[in-house]
Amino acid sequence: MNAEPKKDEELPKDEAAVDQPEDAQAADGAEAEPDPLEALQAENAELKDRLMRALAEVENVRRRADKDRQDAAKYGPSGLAKELLGAIDNLGRAVQAVSEEERDANPAMKNLVVGVEMTEKQFLEALERFQIKRIDPLGEKFSYEQHQAMSEATDTGHPAGTVVQVLQAGYMMHDRLLRPAMVVVAKGDPAGKTPPEGHEPLDTTA
Repeated sequence: MNAEPKKDEELPKDEAAVDQPEDAQAADGAEAEPDPLEALQAENAELKDRLMRALAEVENVRRRADKDRQDAAKYGPSGLAKELLGAIDNLGRAVQAVSEEERDANPAMKNLVVGVEMTEKQFLEALERFQIKRIDPLGEKFSYEQHQAMSEATDTGHPAGTVVQVLQAGYMMHDRLLRPAMVVVAKGDPAGKTPPEGHEPLDTTA
């Protein structure tokens, strides 16, 4: 006869501890997932940074636009003014070409010269209304910012570096140089052609 199986037969040790408790599995899963609050905080910080950068860029664009509008209003006529300078120069040359003796000897010529002088004066007054001023530095100290030395003259009786002749007047518009005055400088100024060290030329972009 066959032997009856044992009622209280023990299970193998490996089978008795096959599964872990459900609570332990849940704990492992919770550690693997990111914290939703931290993720939201990080996303919020990134969005805030982007917003601040966008606002800063908008402000920069607004400032540049304001400056462009101000420059346009302030220096807008500079292009037309530069075109007129040549005509004004010619009016001045016409006046200088007629001597006092010729004016006195010919009344018609004198009246013509007076008319040219008045026209030149009206041009200059119109320029001044737009803050454009003439640079006529005869007898003044040579300026690297406003003058252009064309040559040097000796035995002038003036201190070295003094402007002894103006070949062509210059013009300033507000704080910008439309055109430098072309001048002859008394010889002896060692810097008549080379600016001193550290010299920064005036803005000429008008």
